[in-house]
Amino acid sequence: MKTFLKFFGLLFGLLLLVTIGFTAMNWAPDIPVTELKEKWAYPNSKFIEVDGMEVHYRINGTGEPLILIHGTAASLHTWEEWTKILEKDFQVISLDFPAFGLTGPNNNGEYTLDFYTQFLDEFVKKIGVNHFSLAGNSLGGGIAWNYTANHPEKVKKLILIDASGYPIDKEPTLAFKLAKNNLASKLLLKITPKALFRKSMKEVYYKDDLITETLLERYYELYLRPGNRQAFVDRVQKHGKANFEKIKAIQQPTLIMWGKHDNWFTLDIAKQFQNDLPNDELIVYDNAGHVPMEEIPEQTALDAKKFLLKNRVQN
Repeated sequence: MKTFLKFFGLLFGLLLLVTIGFTAMNWAPDIPVTELKEKWAYPNSKFIEVDGMEVHYRINGTGEPLILIHGTAASLHTWEEWTKILEKDFQVISLDFPAFGLTGPNNNGEYTLDFYTQFLDEFVKKIGVNHFSLAGNSLGGGIAWNYTANHPEKVKKLILIDASGYPIDKEPTLAFKLAKNNLASKLLLKITPKALFRKSMKEVYYKDDLITETLLERYYELYLRPGNRQAFVDRVQKHGKANFEKIKAIQQPTLIMWGKHDNWFTLDIAKQFQNDLPNDELIVYDNAGHVPMEEIPEQTALDAKKFLLKNRVQN
């Protein structure tokens, strides 16, 4: 009996040490906004108040406006290479949506698709843009089509890149599983393993060698902006369902861009968009996963440019 108790005590002590060590190694305090701005804001970054939030955005180039909407856990930086290419022909507008990047959380904790659609409408009114094209990736694609369905008079053309919207019959990723669990979600607010980010990025990228330390660091540090971790949990637990029936009513010319190796939103979802949209074309990329605009930016940006310039009336 004494031997058993001794063994049990040693085992308990070992587990306790491992737990303490893991916690110490992965304990991640918030990074102050001023510090993040200094490191990750662009020289031409702007900030504007919308619904009580200081929204981070950029405007590059001149011409017809094109608004770019990032996906979950991302920021306007995801469009950096697209911006360099497309700013020669368009006024490229990108922004950090609430819960992400330098913008940070929504004050009331709401992150439904309808909230994001309303937010986008307030934003475009604030910056004085009335008629534009929209491009969105993942969650950003969901926001883009929902906005187009609600405000068809404002959207000229639509680009959906591995977009959300349709129900997915698939096991959620580890990060989403943890956020759904009441206990684990509380731990996520303080304990944020960088390895979890690396794992998630390997899931969205087709070519792992494109995941640089700088890229990983940016995603990780912007997630540590005060309020962003709570916002992620709130989004996962209270996101609501998209009314994908709206997609069938969208008349705008739509380009569907999809990574063949997207493990999150598989190719059958792209084909659902293609079947439901009355005025669309689909491009599937053999060399990309969930974020083609990051993995193959030149190829995808040039395809987007060709689509946006097609049938454009010259002044």
